[in-house]
Amino acid sequence: MFRRYLKAQSLRYTAERADILAAVMETDGLFDADSLLMEMRGQNSSDVSKATVYRTLRLLQDAGIIMPFMLLDAKVTHYQLAYGRRPSDYIVCMQTGRFEPIDCDEVVRLRNRLAEERGWQAVGHRFVVYGVSPEAASDASLESPAQ
Repeated sequence: MFRRYLKAQSLRYTAERADILAAVMETDGLFDADSLLMEMRGQNSSDVSKATVYRTLRLLQDAGIIMPFMLLDAKVTHYQLAYGRRPSDYIVCMQTGRFEPIDCDEVVRLRNRLAEERGWQAVGHRFVVYGVSPEAASDASLESPAQ
């Protein structure tokens, strides 16, 4: 799929792009460009440049293989594999930025029902719950002065 996309754009499928695609395919859940690059360098001493990672992630996004996922920090774009995987849903702490996946079949059923009621065919979704984690809430209560 990626090779076809690149060929249609008159771009080459290079060894660096193949390495980045392989690293993305092995990644579970969300990732960002910097963490992907660190993982690649840690595993196989890859000398792929940061610029190549960013450009390839953009190409993978344009090809429909990954999709961007904005959390709290708008400066850092996270990505998740979109092609061939079940959608991932997350709960995000507004205080710390920590996030964790949610696996909930009810969300998929709701998505399908809402689409069906409108005559649409659902092909994906994003679901993010924003809140305050128990750790952040307990830290905040410890920092509050006694009344």
